[in-house]
Amino acid sequence: MAQIVKPAGSTTRKTVVGRGNGSGIGRSCGRGHDGQNSRSGGGVRLGFEGGQMPLYRRIARRGFSNYPFKVERQPISLFALDAAYAEGETVSDETLREKGLIKGTDEAKILADGEITKKLVVEGVKISASAAEKIKAAGGEIK
Repeated sequence: MAQIVKPAGSTTRKTVVGRGNGSGIGRSCGRGHDGQNSRSGGGVRLGFEGGQMPLYRRIARRGFSNYPFKVERQPISLFALDAAYAEGETVSDETLREKGLIKGTDEAKILADGEITKKLVVEGVKISASAAEKIKAAGGEIK
């Protein structure tokens, strides 16, 4: 049976400060020489910026922002679809991801940039009105 071994350096002894210069952390105990942070109980509160107006007071806190719920859509042109897909294939988020036209968790929107010559079936992908017209004119369908 294999023994579990701690990696080297994973545990270190607690540093005891202020026990003479021979300990390596004597005299100022690693706090530097003078100043507010070298004193016991010294230091500034969270968010303090030395008297400058702090960030949490500089930023407006009124109103509603839809930013956390914003959906990023990657634009896909018709000529990119025409180059990547064969006649009669289905265009969906999954197939767009497989063919490398979109990356990650982003959604896609098909825009009417370029021409399309193949009959494609578009399923579950946002599409502009002019792109939808061009796909239907080429014999494709939108579900």
